[in-house]
Amino acid sequence: MGRLAFSDADQVVIMAAGVKIVGWADGEFCTVEQVSDGFTDVVGTDGEVVRSKTNDRRTTVTLKLLQTSISNDILSAVHNADIRARNGRGVFPFQIIDLQGTTVVHAAQAWIVKAPDTSFDRSAKTKEWQIRLAEATRFDGGNVI
Repeated sequence: MGRLAFSDADQVVIMAAGVKIVGWADGEFCTVEQVSDGFTDVVGTDGEVVRSKTNDRRTTVTLKLLQTSISNDILSAVHNADIRARNGRGVFPFQIIDLQGTTVVHAAQAWIVKAPDTSFDRSAKTKEWQIRLAEATRFDGGNVI
């Protein structure tokens, strides 16, 4: 008999600048993407392959929030403080924890790449926040519950 897996957005905790992010858009609400490959490789004329570690652990996280989410206010305030202040005032800790599984993403230093695009319509729209993590630690596990 196969294993039954569940997915529950309430069981994915995302913290930015010490605040829990809430007010997710419908459907896919968070993506995590490595900026660079972990290794590069070069092949010589004779077929010898050399592999080099990049040491680039930058990661881009995209958070998709309803335009009504209070988390937009928090992220906007952090981003504006970063733009206006000196010496990285808008750099903050960031983490994702899957409470139903084993996936964890963490970085001591993260920042908002840019303000989200904004549009207005008769129905609620989505705001997408791109957050860059410097030296992210990742464990991309499964859903074990």
